[in-house]
Amino acid sequence: MSMSDPISDFLTRIRNAQAAGKRTVTAPASKLKLHLGEVLKSEGYINDVGVSGEGAEAVVTVTLKYFGGKPVIERLDRASKPSLRMFRGKDELPSVMGGLGVAIVSTSRGLRTDRQARAEGIGGEVLCYVA
Repeated sequence: MSMSDPISDFLTRIRNAQAAGKRTVTAPASKLKLHLGEVLKSEGYINDVGVSGEGAEAVVTVTLKYFGGKPVIERLDRASKPSLRMFRGKDELPSVMGGLGVAIVSTSRGLRTDRQARAEGIGGEVLCYVA
């Protein structure tokens, strides 16, 4: 079965796993999902991300993070969709919850948070909002 929006599927799997109180969640592997997980890890929203398997059977495994029994990620929303891409310049990058959250941006230099992209003076496609 083909999937029209694998990033949205990945984010939904994370949301659903947290709602169910799971420790880990898996999704079909891709470089973009792995890099997205690495950005979430570097920002402290998840504990770990890794790839297991090879070829078509490779999966990205995300170890979720909880604090006081509640998920660390309160909000995980898709911004740019296949039907409506959201490209923003360096001066138009969104600020999530007044800087308390992050927007993950796909730039020409790879995935960056909104703060990193602003500091580097680059814009790109806003993939999702995390808070």
